[in-house]
Formats: sequence, structure tokens, C-alpha cells
Amino acid sequence: MARQKGIIKLDGTIGGITFYKSQDGYLAREKGGVSADKIANDPNFQRTRENGEEFGRAGKAGKLLRNAIRAMLQNASDSRMVSRLTAEMVKVIQEDVTNVRGLRNVIDGEAELLEGFEFNIAGKLGTTIYAPFTATIDRVAGTLTANIPAFVPINMIAGPGGSTHFKIVSTGAEIDFENETFVMDAQSTAVLPWDANPTAVINLVNAVTANSTHPLFLALGIEFYQEVNGQMYPLKNGAYNALALVKVSGL
Repeated sequence: MARQKGIIKLDGTIGGITFYKSQDGYLAREKGGVSADKIANDPNFQRTRENGEEFGRAGKAGKLLRNAIRAMLQNASDSRMVSRLTAEMVKVIQEDVTNVRGLRNVIDGEAELLEGFEFNIAGKLGTTIYAPFTATIDRVAGTLTANIPAFVPINMIAGPGGSTHFKIVSTGAEIDFENETFVMDAQSTAVLPWDANPTAVINLVNAVTANSTHPLFLALGIEFYQEVNGQMYPLKNGAYNALALVKVSGL
């Protein structure tokens, strides 16, 4: 892979070289590769087929998780979030010790490996909210809880310029990867002033199915606002709006 330089940028294939635009700029690479038919049928590509099956399964699982918390992702995700999440899902699948290669899946893998995943790599939760918090999952009761003791916002939250207020948000998701369905519950605080006055204790309880047999995910995030003439306007600033999986419970 080579990077295109110069004033004129090419897009297409010329003399066996493919020119294209990506997130990293204008690139060029030699056209080639193995035919799809050979990959699908040649015994020498058995491992390739197995990897492809599991990669596709990881992509589908990542999409289902994103759909479950879609409302929170709209203001707190980076341009490479989808590929980063898929890569982590592959790691989850690779921990499946029940099924053979090519048939491994998220359900029999280690979903807990997703704990700590940051949906916005440019605005991580740990470098935005410095207030200590606890995240717990009660599978029997079907509750996913984020608890934050009282804190002084101006000291414990790194807000973007122009922000005057903030809101803590959470989502609990119960995901059936086999049937591609989910149950979710979103909670949030009121819009709170970003000032020197201590907050009350924040306790966000998200409810899903009691005694669920599916993986459970708790996401915690923060959104910023600017008050203008008594109206609150959300600051869609990707550098500060944070969202992360703070607790995961597999089967």
C-alpha cells in the first residue's frame, strides 16, 4: 500500500494499480488476490474460510450491540469505532473452547473481554469523569446499576470549552446474539450545572429481564450542554462526549 502524493488524486484502476480514498488519505495498491471461487472451494483456503466465518459473526454481533445502545452512540463515537469493536468481538469469539474453528461464537466466548471498551477513543470515560463510580450487575434481579457518590463537577469532570451543564447517561442491554434480539433500558440524570456545587449521589438503575440467560452489558457516558438564554443546547463534541462499557456479564 502506497500513499498518493501530488496535486491530482486518482481513483480507480490503471495498469494493475488500484487508486482509492480512505480515512488515511489517497492510497494506491497493486491489484491482485485470489478469486472468490478458489477461496470458497480450495482445501488450501480452509483456514481462510473459517476466519471469514468468525469475522462475519463478530461483525454481526458488534452491530447488534451498537443497535442496543444506538441512542447513546450518536454523540459519543469515533470514526473507527465499528472496526475497533469488531476486532474486540473477534477476540471474544476466539475464546470459545466449545466449538471448532469456524463455528466459534460470542455466546460461547468470553463477552467479559469487552468490559472497558471505549466507544469514543478521542474522549475516554476515564479522562472525562474523574469522580469514582461503581458498576454492578444483578442477573437475578435483572438490574444493571451505575453509582456515583456526590462530587464537585468543576473538579471531577473535564468539560469542553463553552459547556455550562452536563448529563450522566447509562444503558443496560440484554443481548440474545443467537436470535439477534435485545432488551435495553436507558437512564440519565437531569441536566446538571458544571460548577463548584456538589451533586447529589447519582444512582442509575437499568432494568432488563430478571434471571436472563443472555449476556448483559452496562454502558456509562456523559453528554455536555451549553445554556443560552435559558435553553440547553447539546455540545456534539467528539473530543469530550464519552461512552464506555463499564460492566459486562457473560453466561
